Amino acid sequence: MSRSATAAPPALPTPLRPPIGVAAVLAALVLAALSAVYAAGGALGGFDGRAQPLDGLRPPLRDVALVIDFCGEPVGAAVLLAVLVTACLVLRRPRMAVLAVAGSGSTVAVTSGLKRVVGRTIHGDFLSFPSGHTALVTAMAIVFALLVVNLLWPGTPSAVLLVLTAAVMAGAAMAWSQVALSAHYPTDTLGGLCAALAVVPATAWLMDRTARPR
Repeated sequence: MSRSATAAPPALPTPLRPPIGVAAVLAALVLAALSAVYAAGGALGGFDGRAQPLDGLRPPLRDVALVIDFCGEPVGAAVLLAVLVTACLVLRRPRMAVLAVAGSGSTVAVTSGLKRVVGRTIHGDFLSFPSGHTALVTAMAIVFALLVVNLLWPGTPSAVLLVLTAAVMAGAAMAWSQVALSAHYPTDTLGGLCAALAVVPATAWLMDRTARPR
């Protein structure tokens, strides 16, 4: 049997590369622009200023926000990642399992590095931009959506909509919790969302290119 016949499906299906690539580039540009503004000492925008702080959140909404926040904490994120990797392996998609780890890890590395470069803080000395919680959960949501696409309909327009919707919904949920708990400014969470949208597709593309039969 030929190598092409036994090759694993691509992490980022070919029909999805142009539209997802465009989304990734736009996200990277937004992230770069916000990073430049805040690294240069840009003040809070009106939206950020109006949204902080929201310390008056009460149960049950506060409990919901804390549960969502836990998904971005080390223990919660590790559990989610383990479940995602296990699902990929059970469904015989080892490349997606690698993407789950590599994509999430790369996203964490990018956000951690940018925090130090940008230097934006909240509540004293806590580095805030971009939001690592938002970025990490969004990254895992993108990988999960790509897994579903990989299994069901890699070549249809609805696949693009699924991936982008999963990213936005996961990012929006975490963004709400971070702002509601006064852990981040709204634009911090936008930066986290953009980081995941830029990094995960790029990681998937690099993996597919590296794994291409020669």
